Amino acid sequence: MTFRIAQISDTHLSRKRPCFAENFARVAEHLVAQRPDLVINSGDMALDGPSRESDLAEARSLHDAIGLPCRFIAGNHDCGESQDAPAHPALSPITHERRERYLKHFGEDFWLLDVPGWRVIGMNAQLLGSDLIDAGEQMDFLRDAADGSDDRHIALFVHKPLFLASAEEETVGGRFINPGPRRQLLQVFKTKAPALVCSGHVHQYLSNRVQGTHHVWAPSTGFIIPDARQPTYGLKQVGYVEHRLAADGAHLSALVTVPDLPTLSIADFPQAYGAEA
Repeated sequence: MTFRIAQISDTHLSRKRPCFAENFARVAEHLVAQRPDLVINSGDMALDGPSRESDLAEARSLHDAIGLPCRFIAGNHDCGESQDAPAHPALSPITHERRERYLKHFGEDFWLLDVPGWRVIGMNAQLLGSDLIDAGEQMDFLRDAADGSDDRHIALFVHKPLFLASAEEETVGGRFINPGPRRQLLQVFKTKAPALVCSGHVHQYLSNRVQGTHHVWAPSTGFIIPDARQPTYGLKQVGYVEHRLAADGAHLSALVTVPDLPTLSIADFPQAYGAEA
């Protein structure tokens, strides 16, 4: 038996500024035809959820309209940026109130799902390094989820990649999970490392194996970020990733390109994050 997960990411949906809604609609149509067992959005469902609750509502409504089982991973454009990330003029830090608005529309931000041979775990990267009481609750949850996985392999879904190439990286920024919180997270999985770590956030597709774990970055369904704003780490192309999880613990993760889906650039949409009209 194989369990098929379609991992979409960084859809950046908004009722007020529907810049990337057409791309999402094309991906949704493709998913309906493919009929995966589960759709997981690995974060940034909304364009600007921390500032506009209507973006969260619109993003949830459009996902519900797909008509397939969906689960969600909180992104920095959904509930606020990590408190330990450098300040950014376009991003507000996570707070209790912003997280509560996220939970209202998308449900729990850390969760697990058992399927044959696998334990699928979702978490909120923005809680890491925060002063919210929920950060400790999440770490306890993750520890219990790992310890109780028995003979299942673990697939961890998180918005931000854990690192670029090595868990020993010491760069502090907003693109990857920062060193201190990363060490705490990896300690939780010290006795049972995930076989698969699935993330988004970077708007690039990348497949890399580090110390026995397969790290897969899903691209955005909406747009790429040009080289002038972001280095090229993998493939800058819109699409999604399909994960096939076999009951014996094997897995296959592959980029899926959707026919006629244009690879948009955020540079061509200054209105997306421009000043309010």
